[in-house]
Amino acid sequence: MTNKSHTQHAISTIALATALGAALSMTSGPLAAEEAGNEKCYGVALKGKNDCKAGPGTTCAGTSKTDYQGNAWKYVPQGTCEKTASPTSPTGFGQLQEFKEQKS
Repeated sequence: MTNKSHTQHAISTIALATALGAALSMTSGPLAAEEAGNEKCYGVALKGKNDCKAGPGTTCAGTSKTDYQGNAWKYVPQGTCEKTASPTSPTGFGQLQEFKEQKS
């Protein structure tokens, strides 16, 4: 192997390792957020600002159709969900489980 081809092989290997590392870090993102002292809180996300789950016809993050959607959650600091305002919630605060929105 010549110096030029050896260098190109080393660069290709580094690029592959970097891409693999980036892909792995993206898949562990939501888990890392939850482990970092956060909890899923339903009914507190604004339209299109949810972290995940937004009911039938949606895929995941950023797909909530309305503000304070009861089946869309957002990560909040542990222990703050049920203290966060949610005008569509039966209690007026975020919930740890999805809920059917109440209309005002």
